[in-house]
Amino acid sequence: MAHLPIVRRLIEALRCLPGVGPKSAQRMAYHLLERDREGARRLSRALAEAGETVRQCRLCRSLSEGEVCAVCESARRDRSLLCVVETPADTQAIEQATGYRGLYFVLMGRLSPLDGIGPEELGLDRLAGRLAEGEVCELILATNFTAEGEATAQYISAVAHERGIRVTRIAQGVPVGGELEYVDHDTLSHAFRGRRDL
Repeated sequence: MAHLPIVRRLIEALRCLPGVGPKSAQRMAYHLLERDREGARRLSRALAEAGETVRQCRLCRSLSEGEVCAVCESARRDRSLLCVVETPADTQAIEQATGYRGLYFVLMGRLSPLDGIGPEELGLDRLAGRLAEGEVCELILATNFTAEGEATAQYISAVAHERGIRVTRIAQGVPVGGELEYVDHDTLSHAFRGRRDL
């Protein structure tokens, strides 16, 4: 039996979420319609409100309800430090796990020429403009350790070095509590090369 047209549209809409395939979308749709109609209404309202209200901060490109986000607006942040991340979720992870008190620049992705994502799509012209203002003394690269993340870090590093700005990269290596025999070859190799004095 074929899905009702409106149910089919709901299933297709749910498939836009990362990691959600046709079967998962179908399960979600039927769950909301069969068991949680109030949850479906709350989800609909929250999505509509977020879609209308949330935008990109004009300074850092992170998600914000206003023109400028709370981090960029704060007078207590160190404006000489700028951390470049791929997503707003990365800023949340850094805020929750570290004592970092600088500012951010959110790329909303990473360089991926095969997917049509170049410097323009990542706002690297805006980043270069921010670096040219002279306020940033250290640029911290916190892109992911994927091929695209590394290429993005290298590209941004070159832009910052042209302006005489110190560039650092977050460390990678053996996780806390990890045992060497279970760490993959690449991670162990990076950790060994990145060793430091004690």
